[in-house]
Amino acid sequence: AKPAGSAADPIVARVDGRDVHQSDVMALAEGLPENVHGAPSAQLYPMLLEQLIDGQALVILARKAGLDKDPIVARQMQEAADRALQTALLSRDVGPSITEQTVRARYDQDVAGKPGVEEVHASQILVPTEAEAKKIIADLKKGGDFGAVAKKYASGPSGAQGGDLGFFRKDQIVPEFANAAFAMKAGEISQNPVHTQFGWHVIKVMERRTAAPQSFEQAHEVLRQKMIQEGVQKIVAQARADVKVEKFNLDGSTVRPTDGAQPPPATAK
Repeated sequence: AKPAGSAADPIVARVDGRDVHQSDVMALAEGLPENVHGAPSAQLYPMLLEQLIDGQALVILARKAGLDKDPIVARQMQEAADRALQTALLSRDVGPSITEQTVRARYDQDVAGKPGVEEVHASQILVPTEAEAKKIIADLKKGGDFGAVAKKYASGPSGAQGGDLGFFRKDQIVPEFANAAFAMKAGEISQNPVHTQFGWHVIKVMERRTAAPQSFEQAHEVLRQKMIQEGVQKIVAQARADVKVEKFNLDGSTVRPTDGAQPPPATAK
């Protein structure tokens, strides 16, 4: 007998007149765990087909019960349809532009074409008060060993390692600490305590270096995700530019210029 449906996507089952296509089976198979993909198709096909038939039977039963008319269910169905359309649009307009070639071009522009990033290898002694930090600086000036002093006085997880923080970039630490450390030379100890949200720091710079740019393999996933985000933002901006947007307060009332204002301070009684 001639297969039902198109030659490219034959019908493999009917449930109360609703067609189940080969593409439905393939889509369900794609969602299986990786360790199942290698199973023989003769073993997987009957199982997947039964799942699809069960699903269609449940949908038919739910519609007979009128659940598709329930406001909550109808809203969930609409939200699912909206998400499918959003995903389809982004997959069509963003996905094809993110290829190995475009990621490589972005790498050449943003990473390989840039100079190496400066890094500092530093140690710290972190204490709760400025007075303690100043005393430590005075002791170090008398010849105290920085690592030993750090183990004795420092709070925080770096104390056990003699205060060693390893190498870091300027953007990886709080600005107050970064500004002080990157202004110092190798072997130098901060002349004054550095205050941050964590306490008072005494800093010693061990080494300075310019790190080589990341390899393409190292930067690949971060660049790819960044390009996807930029593509999505571009499509969203285009979509927003073509629609009229009206915003209201949470209670549905019209937004007034004073709605975002802070309430006046309470007066003492």
